[in-house]
Amino acid sequence: MVYVDRIWEPQDTFGVSRKDRAGGRYRAFVPDELNPELAPLSAAAERAAQDALQALTRADERVGTNGRFLNHLLIRSESISSSWIEGNRVTPKRLAIAELLRQGKPVALDVVANVRATEDAIAALADHTRPIQVADIEALQHTIEPSLTLGIRTEQNWVGGPGYSPLRADFIPPPETEVGRLVGNLAEFVTATEGNPVVRAAIAHAQFETIHPFVDGNGRTGRALIHTVLKRADALRNILIPISTVFAGAKNAYIEGLTAYRAERVDEWVIAFSQAAELAAANAVRLADDVQRLDAETLEQLIEWRTQQQLSPARPRRDAVALRILGRLATEPVVTTDSVAAAHGVSNVAAHKALTQLGDAGVLSRNTDHKGRVVCWSADRHLALVALTERSNRVGGADTAGRTPPRGPDTPDRSVLGNLRGD
Repeated sequence: MVYVDRIWEPQDTFGVSRKDRAGGRYRAFVPDELNPELAPLSAAAERAAQDALQALTRADERVGTNGRFLNHLLIRSESISSSWIEGNRVTPKRLAIAELLRQGKPVALDVVANVRATEDAIAALADHTRPIQVADIEALQHTIEPSLTLGIRTEQNWVGGPGYSPLRADFIPPPETEVGRLVGNLAEFVTATEGNPVVRAAIAHAQFETIHPFVDGNGRTGRALIHTVLKRADALRNILIPISTVFAGAKNAYIEGLTAYRAERVDEWVIAFSQAAELAAANAVRLADDVQRLDAETLEQLIEWRTQQQLSPARPRRDAVALRILGRLATEPVVTTDSVAAAHGVSNVAAHKALTQLGDAGVLSRNTDHKGRVVCWSADRHLALVALTERSNRVGGADTAGRTPPRGPDTPDRSVLGNLRGD
């Protein structure tokens, strides 16, 4: 690593403070290039990474092919966490409604677009049969931030600090002249799959955040790279585990970890990253168990209601539309008559009848517009699990009833939670 001394000469000083109107010298950090072959770590770091890898693979196996529905919940948990960090109050329910209806507040629509784009980008980069190029990383960022010009930055940027100037920044990434070379090296490092993928993901993420190669979207692109590395190495085949949500609730620890990495104390960063991965994996398994239990509870709730209504048979037939809706609530927590009819190949009349039945049974909630018309139906308890998982990740996996994580969704209402875990 080296530091490069540079001169800051502000060009546009309108509206900035007197301190930020001043020019001066600053030092930009230039990290060393990465060797595609992972270097040996301390015994403690190797052990932590191995424990994390085992936790991730166990979670992946435990969830199995059902991970398709968990991906819907998990990656949205990560996006919700990111939105709250950035000051945007997006709840799981608001996000799900915006995703289905393609309408709502701009913030929610932006998060929906980001989620879909990130999923597509990760799927494309996870193909380990082809090398990752600089253009792929540029495309990943542009997918996440489509409003920005495609390509790596052509100007100096900086991270944190009290003003609009690198002279008072918390961290100054490499000069723009170094970015292309460093991103090219990072692409080679991410392409390789040898060694413990947790170590590779940790280093790739830290190196990316150190380079900070884009004007904006570095945080979300860096998080997507974590998923990319783990998928390319087959550490995770079925699910995407939101490791970064753990760091969202421990921002100081995250910054300390990156600082340690930049000071060539890589072991400390790998240990911190591994612990976050292990916690996120445990919460993913917990979420899978909660969803399975909730699915069983909602079925019993429907049967009990049908029994009270003296409907026969009390347990719906296997091909009943209501049962088919129940089976996909984790993947489709918000539905409409049209979406149910299209998804299950039934008439709108049959779809409406099934939804009304599930609403009357208390399984689904009716969501109305300003005129009182039902616009969609939501599985509020499934959506509550997203909030619980996101909150639990950000406070270290603990019960959040008495320890509210900063900048995150409130605890779901107790009447909605029912018999779910009381976080």
